[in-house]
Amino acid sequence: MQDFARLLDRLSLTPQRNAKIRLLTDHFARAPDPERGWALAALTGGLDFPGAKAGLIRSLAAERTDETLFALSYDYVGDLAETAALIWPARPGANRPPELHEVIEGLQAATRAQAPALVEGWLDALDDATGRWALLKLITRGLRVGVSARLAKTALAEFGGKDVHEIEELWHGLEAPYEELFAWLEGKAEKPENAAKAPFRPVMLATPLDEAETAKLDPADYAAEWKWDGIRVQAVSEGGVRRLYTRTGDDISGTFPDILAALDFEGALDGELLVRDGDGGVAPFSDLQQRLNRKSVSKTLIARHPAFIRAYDILMDGEEDTRAQPFAERRARLEAFIRRAGSDRIDLSPLVEIESWDTLEALRADPPHAHAEGLMLKRLDSAYVPGRPKGPWFKWKRDPFLIDAVLMYAQRGHGKRSSFYSDYTFGVWRADPETGEDALAPVGKAYFGFTDAELKALDKFVRENTTERFGPVRAVKADKTKGLVLEVAFEGLQRSARHKSGLAMRFPRVHRIRWDKPSAEADRLEALEKLLQERFEAAHARARPDADAKKPKDNRR
Repeated sequence: MQDFARLLDRLSLTPQRNAKIRLLTDHFARAPDPERGWALAALTGGLDFPGAKAGLIRSLAAERTDETLFALSYDYVGDLAETAALIWPARPGANRPPELHEVIEGLQAATRAQAPALVEGWLDALDDATGRWALLKLITRGLRVGVSARLAKTALAEFGGKDVHEIEELWHGLEAPYEELFAWLEGKAEKPENAAKAPFRPVMLATPLDEAETAKLDPADYAAEWKWDGIRVQAVSEGGVRRLYTRTGDDISGTFPDILAALDFEGALDGELLVRDGDGGVAPFSDLQQRLNRKSVSKTLIARHPAFIRAYDILMDGEEDTRAQPFAERRARLEAFIRRAGSDRIDLSPLVEIESWDTLEALRADPPHAHAEGLMLKRLDSAYVPGRPKGPWFKWKRDPFLIDAVLMYAQRGHGKRSSFYSDYTFGVWRADPETGEDALAPVGKAYFGFTDAELKALDKFVRENTTERFGPVRAVKADKTKGLVLEVAFEGLQRSARHKSGLAMRFPRVHRIRWDKPSAEADRLEALEKLLQERFEAAHARARPDADAKKPKDNRR
């Protein structure tokens, strides 16, 4: 457990990607089985402890410490596991410090009634705060050390001198603690057979298009299609097994039983997971969010937000692997495949005619569909190659929308940001329904888009202008005479009953800090309402060319 704790601690303090990979490969080389396999499972999100949740940590800390002291400490530290680890009155020598596999196997077998005693004993046995912190992070499954499942698999490939795509294709046929996998990576055993039916196949990704490069590209060499605002998925049905994966290989089949029921074919498709609106079109991403990250979904939710796949590509046609074929051939096969499938849950991504780069740029800048993010360009002769090769595929997204908002609340971050106020809630002005006076209405939250130096300046502003505290959250001075204006960039806007303003932003981030702008001059809610209406009218005008609808005015994109 102590080795795992040191690994997590060093990963949390190491921002560089390659340095994280070195830390992981060193750990895989040094740690014995099954410790390294359980560490890998923890880092890739492959563990679940039904008997131990975050509430257990609070209750144990309340029994051992003063309630007010713990509340004040939590307010300062901003992280539950870190606070409990630092404040815990340990009893060195009470027990033997546990090994990682003992903790995991114990938690997996423990009931809710048994878990508190186990965790309390381990906290007593671990003689430093780092070990206790790692234990509590493991329980909450909130490691937050900057290691994604993809990065961990990349480290495995580096450790064993293999191609990461080989590991990705094997992954869903393996089980923790991965002793068979490590034996192969160390050259002690043959490559594990992929026993998983309907396996994940690594996806092909696009690179951003530099508009200056379009002059070097021949439009005749490319196909164009819309880039939709959903999530990239891979739908696989082989040998009676049906699975739905995200682009990173996470299995989300259980969340979308309606999609699985529609996979009445033999093959593998690459596409975008979307939700239909009441008119049969594409609903906003917020509707899809209602169904994501759920262990189970009700019939009511499925009926309210019916999911479907807009197919981009075909990877397997029956038992034939089509990935080496040119895109033009795969596209023809995909069209025939979709016709045969005949499902209202799977449709074909339409191609966009390329008259010239100028006409395509105009479409990219103002898509006819409200929930299209821009365009994808794909070379007609390109094979389906895992990863992000430069040249075959480009993504050409529309410019983001911009609005000036006032910082209202700030919350401490996590990991290396836990000592900074780095998560910012911002609002725009609107007339209060009761008094008629202007007040700020929250419209979004952002935690990236600024440099480290700007983060320090923002943190300083929050601390010097705090008006109230709510646990790890601070309210800052924000009125017509005093307030910090943030220029916020975002990709889209939709109605939301969950937000006081009635609106929700898609991918908001801090674009610029307007130290120079008076808070009274920030934008109003009416500007966002107008933007939403203009986008709606523009989409319907394009969909109905005969309609006498006005084109949207400049929306500061």
